Amino acid sequence: MTTNTTWNRAWPLLAVLGSVTALGVGTSLAKQLFPVLGAQGTSALRVGFAALILVAIWRPWRWTLARPQAWALLRFGVALGAMNLLFYMALRTIPFGLAVAIEFSGPLAVAIYHSRRPVDFVWLALAVAGLALILPIGGVGAGGLVLEPVGIACAVGAAICWALYILLGQRLGSIPGGQAVSLGLVFAAMVVVPFGVAEAGAKLLQPSILAFGLVVAAISSALPYTLEMMALRRLPPATFGIALATEPAIAALMGMLLLHEHLVGTQWLAIACIMGAAMGSAITRPAAAAKAPAEVTPAG
Repeated sequence: MTTNTTWNRAWPLLAVLGSVTALGVGTSLAKQLFPVLGAQGTSALRVGFAALILVAIWRPWRWTLARPQAWALLRFGVALGAMNLLFYMALRTIPFGLAVAIEFSGPLAVAIYHSRRPVDFVWLALAVAGLALILPIGGVGAGGLVLEPVGIACAVGAAICWALYILLGQRLGSIPGGQAVSLGLVFAAMVVVPFGVAEAGAKLLQPSILAFGLVVAAISSALPYTLEMMALRRLPPATFGIALATEPAIAALMGMLLLHEHLVGTQWLAIACIMGAAMGSAITRPAAAAKAPAEVTPAG
């Protein structure tokens, strides 16, 4: 009985960590397509296949949509597509872990803004300290390294789009979760795929590329979403948020192991600061303010 109880408590947390790890592995694999497809082509392949997989799983046509719901889903999907595209463009010149850390400032800003309690200024200061260590203030970043400005701008743009994704996702409460994410990804694909076709053209249709893209989409989109949906039903919002906040560190670890992207000590400190801000915000957030749709890791 004790073993079963321990397992019932542990597996939802393991599911979130598995989701974050799968996302890191999938994105690391996807980046290996950059020399062939470019960032835009890779993003198109990943988002396009993710949309097809989730549409096949959830069959969103089973529910009807009112016109306001359709417009809300369209805005949600555009934000999701832009976030994916900008994030992958950031990965061209910024290490995976640092790009995720910058991107995390988007949902963190939303959480702090909606709370605005005195303790949130602590998490805000911690997040600002982390970003200050990453961004090349005065022309020099952490460890004396200079990160490419366009890559930083893309990562910041992805953070803004993640914040919009959360705010727009909170307006989809009347739409079933499976329908919302599958149709949202369809609209996201409509944003991303034209850029991918313009960048990669017929290379997207090579059988080996299509097979690799399908694997990447399954690992980095379908699997993480499924695991998180399972965990959300059984974990308190604060616990879920703490587990999700490990994403920058896991991304940095995957970048090191799979992409040979080695960070300096100051950059790891920056990631720790942003993770600490995210975890602190999750722990101290009022229960009434926690919204499940806002917590789900987007496909980026």
